Amino acid sequence: MNREMLMLVDAISREKTVERDVVFGAVEAALASASKKLHGGEVDMRVAVDRDTGVYETFRRWLVVPDSAGLQNPDAEELLSDALDRIPDIEEGDYIEEAVESVTIGRIGAQAAKQVILQKIRDAEREQLLNDFLARGEKIFVGTVKRLDKGDIIVESGRVEGRLKRSEMIPKENLRSGDRVRAFLQGIDPTQRGPQIMLSRSAPGFMIELFAQEVPEIEQGLLEIKSCARDAGSRAKIAVVSHDRRVDPIGTCVGVRGSRVNAVTNEVAGERVDIVLWSDDPAQFVIGALAPANVQSIVVDEERHAMDVVVDEENLAIAIGRGGQNVRLASELTGWRINIMTAEESQAKQANESESVRALFVDKLDVDAEVADILIAEGFSSLEEVAYVPLTEMLEIESFDEDTVHELRTRAKDALLTMEIEKEEQVGEVSQDLRDLEGLTPELIVQLAQGGIHTRDDLADLAVDELTEMTAIDDEQAKILIMKAREHWFTA
Repeated sequence: MNREMLMLVDAISREKTVERDVVFGAVEAALASASKKLHGGEVDMRVAVDRDTGVYETFRRWLVVPDSAGLQNPDAEELLSDALDRIPDIEEGDYIEEAVESVTIGRIGAQAAKQVILQKIRDAEREQLLNDFLARGEKIFVGTVKRLDKGDIIVESGRVEGRLKRSEMIPKENLRSGDRVRAFLQGIDPTQRGPQIMLSRSAPGFMIELFAQEVPEIEQGLLEIKSCARDAGSRAKIAVVSHDRRVDPIGTCVGVRGSRVNAVTNEVAGERVDIVLWSDDPAQFVIGALAPANVQSIVVDEERHAMDVVVDEENLAIAIGRGGQNVRLASELTGWRINIMTAEESQAKQANESESVRALFVDKLDVDAEVADILIAEGFSSLEEVAYVPLTEMLEIESFDEDTVHELRTRAKDALLTMEIEKEEQVGEVSQDLRDLEGLTPELIVQLAQGGIHTRDDLADLAVDELTEMTAIDDEQAKILIMKAREHWFTA
């Protein structure tokens, strides 16, 4: 039997082009599995096969666990205190082994072991193929549709298979068995049964890689695609920048008579592509991303990472796009929250903001409206700015003398101190159950307290729009917080 085992190992090793050690490991696992069935229960067995003679030994093993954990599996575990009585220097996590009689593999047992071995060899072979494929560093998976698997498509490339999920396909795209298909290699999912290479045709990365294949200047480093936003199958936007002043980034990506961009469009089922010039100036970048709409003016809010974009009535529909598509893609492309508005809406918003700032200055600084208007005209919009901007900047205001400037700064600092004390008092009224709510930051707790929200029930009673208006968080985050606050209603 020993000689037969060695011959079997050598034969499998040659046939499958895998290392003998891999085959021996599979043999040991198969023998250990057979030994477990012989002894019954949840015992742990180890088999060691001599690589030269084929002689194998079998050991029963017990894992040493701490006394505090107790025995979860008495058949395969030993408490540390008991183990120390047998082996003085043994440690937690070590194994106690005891030699037992090895199983005799008959004809039926040999067949069963062979099946186990072959399965493990297939697994090792597949893993080797996968590693070889990944080592090539390719980002586009090119293959043929092999079959359908629960709505997903299995794509075959040589001896390697990838999985294209239904959610990662381009909508309305109909792929059939035998079709040649290209997809973006998203990554590896080791938990997935069957093909573990996960593919996508709707990911922005797929669009970027397609352009990299069509535009040699990208591979040469003359051009770079900075970002991409897609509404798969409908419309996409890419932001490009040139690292060589002699190269026109947009014209190069479009190609002669649109040859390059058309090649990409044909691959993604006619998806229309807008090529935008990337800029390190966020406002300029947003203006370009909203093309073909013409922008009149733009106001940047750094704190909220948002921009108010003003367009005329004729460009309003173009800027927003069908179903908000254009502004949504522009927002994804730039990473900024974009608010589209007309000139009248912008003026009304600015007037409201000016009025609120004017009321703040009149109330907290104890000045008349004329002084407040001067501060607003000079660009001051908060008490912090009045209190802490460099003194030289405020002294440059012609309407104010030095004494007035010092008085305004003192009043602003006093007002801020008073507001901070009031804020702490309000926060002190917030209940502990609200403070402990998952997802609430100290800043949000302050904002809720200022809005009169002091308990979990107060938060639970809010509507999404009320919470977003109070805290300036997005709708999704507001929904999550409100549902968290309501959980105790259903678990009590």
